[in-house]
Amino acid sequence: MAVATKQPQDPKNNSVRVEIFDQGYNLTGPDPQYIMKLAEYVDTKMRAVAEQTHTVDTVRVAVLAALNIADEYHLLKRNQDDGAVDYLKRANNLSNALDEVLDDERRAG
Repeated sequence: MAVATKQPQDPKNNSVRVEIFDQGYNLTGPDPQYIMKLAEYVDTKMRAVAEQTHTVDTVRVAVLAALNIADEYHLLKRNQDDGAVDYLKRANNLSNALDEVLDDERRAG
């Protein structure tokens, strides 16, 4: 499990010490809690890959975990993009239906 601690230095410093797959990293960003959450996620993925593949080579585990994370990202992105296309199709259909109703009312009225 990833271990993360905020550095006890300058309060303006958003440096976070995290441990991912038994390796320590000092990371800086605008939201230390978010960095810690990401580190825990990557650590969890790497440990799952190591357990499933029985691989101890850290680089190999990191690459396989990165591929798993990339796959998750692209599946979510594809689903989001498909949802956006469906939304636009529905909006277009509703707009066309409304135009037809308004045109019929203009002709009748």
